[in-house]
Amino acid sequence: MKTIHTKAKHTEWLSADDMHEDSKSWLSELTFYKEEQIFFEDLIKSYTLQLIDKKHFEESKTIVDKLSEIVKQTDVLLNTVTSHEKELSIMVDGIDELDAETLYRKEHNNLIEVIAEFKKRYQFIKVKLFDLVKLVIKENKQKLFLK
Repeated sequence: MKTIHTKAKHTEWLSADDMHEDSKSWLSELTFYKEEQIFFEDLIKSYTLQLIDKKHFEESKTIVDKLSEIVKQTDVLLNTVTSHEKELSIMVDGIDELDAETLYRKEHNNLIEVIAEFKKRYQFIKVKLFDLVKLVIKENKQKLFLK
């Protein structure tokens, strides 16, 4: 996963509640993406013959490969965010562990960047997939009308 690192310092002001809400939101989005990916796989299966046609094969292969990467990355991010959420207790346990709390905030900051970048890649591949399937459906309809 390539990420673009920006120097966001706002996590220094995030409360434990804010970070908890971020994590819950990420988990919700990632869980939705997993469900959406099942739909994408079904969509690809439904149009396999058209997608493997020599006219669309290379583009289809590229999109399917990238989608496979995204599926794996989604699993990794789900596990990472779940683990991060469980470690939130460091921030609210009432024990002053400045090093651990600073590390947790750095990890949270990193997750903000990684998830934002992931969402951009995910949206991009989703648009590519829908555009390709839309084209295949349109071509299929045109062939039917010509018969």
